Amino acid sequence: MAGKTRMEQIQEMLADDPNDALLRYMLAMEYVSQGDDQTAVRCFRDLFTMAPDYVPAYMQAGQVLVRLNHPEEARPVFERGIAAAQRVHDQHAQEEMRALLAELE
Repeated sequence: MAGKTRMEQIQEMLADDPNDALLRYMLAMEYVSQGDDQTAVRCFRDLFTMAPDYVPAYMQAGQVLVRLNHPEEARPVFERGIAAAQRVHDQHAQEEMRALLAELE
């Protein structure tokens, strides 16, 4: 994979294992880092369908939606993320997303 961008490397690995939640998260975050928030949101939504308990994706997706000035879309993302965090017993993520949700009120 020498000489390939990080994005290209992630996409190649995903082609080999399209159900890898971490790789899907990494792809979404790569879009975030490139400033392509719209594509990142699509990637996060794909990840939610495939891995509904992948908690970090909810927090990041919600923050991207807020940045895109879509708080009405961010609210349910944070709410689903809080529920996912409860299922996996991630208290820290629950608290962070509750705080982010409260900021939207």
